[in-house]
Amino acid sequence: MIEVRDLTKDYGPTRAIEEVTFRVDQGEILGLLGPNAAGKTTTMRILTCYLPSTSGTATVAGYDVFEDALEVRKRIGYLPENPPLYDDMSTFQYLDFVSKIKGIDTQDRSRRIYEVMERCYLKEVEDTLIGKLSKGYRQRVGLAQALVHDPEVIILDEPTMGLDPKQIIQVRELIKDLGGRHTVILSSHILPEVSQTCQRVVIINRGRVVAEDTPENLTGQLKGAERLFLKVAGPAGEVAQKIEELPGVTAVTLTASSADREHDFHVESQLKRDVRRELADVIVTSGWGLLEMRPVGMSLEEVFLHLTTEEEVSRS
Repeated sequence: MIEVRDLTKDYGPTRAIEEVTFRVDQGEILGLLGPNAAGKTTTMRILTCYLPSTSGTATVAGYDVFEDALEVRKRIGYLPENPPLYDDMSTFQYLDFVSKIKGIDTQDRSRRIYEVMERCYLKEVEDTLIGKLSKGYRQRVGLAQALVHDPEVIILDEPTMGLDPKQIIQVRELIKDLGGRHTVILSSHILPEVSQTCQRVVIINRGRVVAEDTPENLTGQLKGAERLFLKVAGPAGEVAQKIEELPGVTAVTLTASSADREHDFHVESQLKRDVRRELADVIVTSGWGLLEMRPVGMSLEEVFLHLTTEEEVSRS
């Protein structure tokens, strides 16, 4: 559905993005994750035909964003970081205006507007002037204008910016519902937003793609080890020593202790080496209490920090 190859954009002597390459399959929700000024918005503006690139190619639904910009725009709904709203229009008037621009048939226009207001929780401000709306409502009006023509591709730049916690949950659920029927690219620097809504993640740092995969695969590739959480009743030092002696165990870390000699450990083992059986055996045969054992994943936040920090170090 979307193909990006070696996309580069220069602003004079400043390179905003460099050889950005990724693809998004039909019906997929892809997250563009990166710190502020990483190049996410520049990439989106090129895909939505707002900016030309310096080099590289990009296609949307088979149409080149440079040679077939009009066809691309027909198939895209775009929510920029700052939605282009008209303060002297009511919510309904603005969506009606946008619908006309986007070529929605007259007989379908009202139905589409009311459907999208319902989905974006805007019915109660249908007749309110946009200039009097809160930032959260304005953001949702911006989202509604991106959806009103039922586009094949939806590109959302920081879609939950300015929303309160309840509104954030509602918008995240809406985005998840869009997947399958629509192809979605979502940009954010908010880690939970990406992990909770996106099927795949592209991490951009300093204008370059530093990782691309599912959140689950990214954590597995980067941690380089299997990790377990253990809660054991017994002498902390002896427990740690016994565990360290097991084949395949690479590290043991005491993370917490209680007054009744219950201790929490993080145990790392070689990648794809399952040491749970050996751990249980050594703890039980030593006469200690195995109170809890479970795998511990690497969070997307850890992945993000690892990749962006590593990139900064390698460039310094």
